[in-house]
Amino acid sequence: MKALNTRQIALSGVLAAFSAVTQLVHLGYQSPQWGMWIDVVAVSWFLAFFLMGFKPSLLVALISGLVITLFSPDTWLGAVMKLLATSPLLISLYLWTIIRKKNNNIYMNITSLIFPLLAGLIIRSIIIIPVNYYFAIPIWTGMTSSQAILAIPWYIIALFNTVQGILDITLAWIMVFRFRLNKFSELET
Repeated sequence: MKALNTRQIALSGVLAAFSAVTQLVHLGYQSPQWGMWIDVVAVSWFLAFFLMGFKPSLLVALISGLVITLFSPDTWLGAVMKLLATSPLLISLYLWTIIRKKNNNIYMNITSLIFPLLAGLIIRSIIIIPVNYYFAIPIWTGMTSSQAILAIPWYIIALFNTVQGILDITLAWIMVFRFRLNKFSELET
């Protein structure tokens, strides 16, 4: 991968700031029963991916996670979990472009998203379910892992994460490919 240019760094900063603001103002829906959030924090991460590629999307994710942690220390756990949950989706989209020997414009056709999205969602659930039970829920609620497993069924965690992943990618895809933000993309068509 080549180094990021000035435009990519600047756009990454803007997208990271947008991501952090959506977290800090809590733009989203919180389940009253389970406490899990469906939000738009990672949408800008996928915007960066579709517009500039994998490396800038990681930069946006890391910067926004750092900003969220610094400006709202009580949400460090959410930032860590968001990074852990979203990374498999970014990686699966990236690997699919390598396997298909194409750039991100392969995703102009929404059907090209099906396989990497499903793979990413499965990997996301495999990672996030145990991380929730043995790390996040005990820290957030004070429950033991055993209590968390009994209180919150695994399929609820998987469902919330599936909805979140589909929402993130779909909103970014609509903005980039339907609203034609991709005309500003640095990727070759």
